[in-house]
Amino acid sequence: MTDKKKPSRPKARVAKGFRDIDADEIRGTRAMLAIIQRVYESYGFEPVEQPFIEYTDALGKFLPDQDRPNAGVFSFQDDDDQWLSLRYDLTAPLARYVAENNMKLPTPFRSYRQGWVFRNEKPGPGRFRQFMQFDADTVGSSSPAADAEVCMMAADTMEALGIPRGQYVVRYNHRRLLDALLTWIGTPKTADQGAYLTIMRAMDKFDKLGASGVMELLTAGRKDSSGDFTKGAGISNSKAQAVIDFLKLKSGSSPADKIASQSIFFQNVPESLLDFFKTDEYDAAISEVRSLQSILDAAGYASERVVFSSNIIRGLEYYTGPVFECELLMDTKDEDGNTVRFGSVGGGGRYDDLVARFTGQQVPATGFSIGVSRLYSALKLVGKAQTSEALAPVVVTVMDKDRQGDYYRMVQQLRAAGIRAEMSLGAANMGKQMKYADKRGAPLVVIQGGDEKAKGEVTIKDLRLGAELASGIATREEYASQRLAQVTVPEAELVAQVKKMLGR
Repeated sequence: MTDKKKPSRPKARVAKGFRDIDADEIRGTRAMLAIIQRVYESYGFEPVEQPFIEYTDALGKFLPDQDRPNAGVFSFQDDDDQWLSLRYDLTAPLARYVAENNMKLPTPFRSYRQGWVFRNEKPGPGRFRQFMQFDADTVGSSSPAADAEVCMMAADTMEALGIPRGQYVVRYNHRRLLDALLTWIGTPKTADQGAYLTIMRAMDKFDKLGASGVMELLTAGRKDSSGDFTKGAGISNSKAQAVIDFLKLKSGSSPADKIASQSIFFQNVPESLLDFFKTDEYDAAISEVRSLQSILDAAGYASERVVFSSNIIRGLEYYTGPVFECELLMDTKDEDGNTVRFGSVGGGGRYDDLVARFTGQQVPATGFSIGVSRLYSALKLVGKAQTSEALAPVVVTVMDKDRQGDYYRMVQQLRAAGIRAEMSLGAANMGKQMKYADKRGAPLVVIQGGDEKAKGEVTIKDLRLGAELASGIATREEYASQRLAQVTVPEAELVAQVKKMLGR
């Protein structure tokens, strides 16, 4: 007896770090994106798209996850041996687009784009290798008004999505202020890029790790709960404490009894920072912060809507000026009953040097990016998700396979009237067709057997109403006697009757 070798079949599984998306989320996301688009266009921004794939050198060194083998991106070689990569954000491709089309574009160039981005990072809960972003950018203006406009637009977007004031906040900081701080503690950006970035990355974890965790990362290093050790920046405890104190600063009026230059902006200034507030670098940086704040104040976006926050860092290296994050403040429960605080759903900042990589000339730019999936998940949990639920199609059953053309004609009549409809393509068995319609969520089914055809009639069953009525019936005889939610009408009245039943 010959043993037959079983055929080798691939295992049905989604790739690690990726996910399938169902119809409800797709429709809800589309509805949300339509609202965001309306807000962006109300500000005068125009749509533009770039491809998913760019030459790797166009993406530059500003990669999201430097400790991965491919520096955080998915890359491959083309047939001409040039390296290509899936885009890891929407900003680097925009910079390439502006450099390539600069002579044709208005200045400033306001644009928005949405699309998938890909990061070759270690996946985890809620952290995927493919996710969608929705960006808006102004390229060609160095005015702080451009930065303020992006912050205001982010705030308006949250309110358009149904998030009331007090349940969101747009926080901003300024990279020049951070650079001034690091210069003061002896780690300027221009002297030791590695040490500078280590400190910035440590500061960026303040919300996640708190003061003690950041203190460890700034000094000797930190071991996490898994036992992994992260080498620290190696600065002294006193300098690390000054950095921590800076991250805790709050904006607002304070007594003008110590440092005049800071008194109208920060409150409760600690002793560790007094010398920092006397530096020229601080004065120049805080002057730019005040310019941005004055625009927000005059436009009515200050206080609870857009606020200064000294612990907004933003991880990517290409930011050169103000940096922003939009945070949802409400708490809710997830499906397991755990309290969830959403935190940041978007961020951005000024990146004046990114286009210069291609042109050699600095082109000022600022922008904001929304994490689409994260924002949609947050809105869904608090009942603010935009719904664009499409009514499931009316199903026209097939009682006689020799008359499929007749049934398809009914389907086309319904579609021509703007009604979603489909003809049953499965089993000839009526019971199975009804089970399919129920599983499909069909509101109505259309039936025409030989008797109905001979009389020029069609029968329409309302599955939703039938289910409601059936729930109150105790016996089979009572069910059969009521012929639940079913009507027979002349075939010429099919469309009118379907509309009537869908409308009730």
